[in-house]
Amino acid sequence: MGGESTTRTAPRSGGTGTAASGGRLGQRLSGVAVALGLVLFLGGFGWAALSYRPYTVPTSSMTPTIDAGNRVLAQRVDGGEVRRGDVVVFRDNSWVTGSDVVKRVVAVGDDTVSCCTDGKLTVNGKQIEEPYLPKGTLAENQNFATVTVPKGRLFLLGDERQGSLDSTAHLTDAAKGTVARTAVIARVDAVVFPWKGGLKRPTGFEALGTLSQPGPLATIELLIVVGAVLVLGGGAYGPIAKRAGRSRARAARAEAAGVR
Repeated sequence: MGGESTTRTAPRSGGTGTAASGGRLGQRLSGVAVALGLVLFLGGFGWAALSYRPYTVPTSSMTPTIDAGNRVLAQRVDGGEVRRGDVVVFRDNSWVTGSDVVKRVVAVGDDTVSCCTDGKLTVNGKQIEEPYLPKGTLAENQNFATVTVPKGRLFLLGDERQGSLDSTAHLTDAAKGTVARTAVIARVDAVVFPWKGGLKRPTGFEALGTLSQPGPLATIELLIVVGAVLVLGGGAYGPIAKRAGRSRARAARAEAAGVR
């Protein structure tokens, strides 16, 4: 009657099921994350390619906003969308032959612009605060007579007023230094190399009318970042789940071997 009995417990997980790789639901969610991430990532770059053009600014006429050699992204816009304070890229052979020019719009059609009143640029009788100018510099290196900008044209200045060949260098031209709106091909949104980010809003012109709204660059950046996170996270799920499954399997085997 004194026979000995032995009790054994079976492992909690038998064999190599789908748990080792995270389960079917996890795999499906991982695939959805990767697919959605690719759509957002590639869509962001596609949107950027359609909306923006890269430029390298060769001179220091827009310092300190844009230094010589900086790489900028400029949103493709129609000249009719340009507002006071915008930094634009335009092409006018009477200024420079066969090359694009980057300047800041300080007055539009029917505006009167002059300098200087108490050291400040004056547009339509209002003194303009220009915090983007180099500290301690004047709004213009020389006084110029009041100019009335013809309808459909723009008056442009460089932020580095001491050495910029801008509208003030063309005052004796038939157009009094102005440029046609149709000459504008893009509006600078950000300095991307070296990274300075988006241009600050020219709030000094708000009293004269509506300012341009920032372009979609921030939204595009968000799409690209979120897309990259989803692709990397979804792609990493499988290996991580498989490693976790193996760890659980080893623990289960060890537990089974130790229980008699």
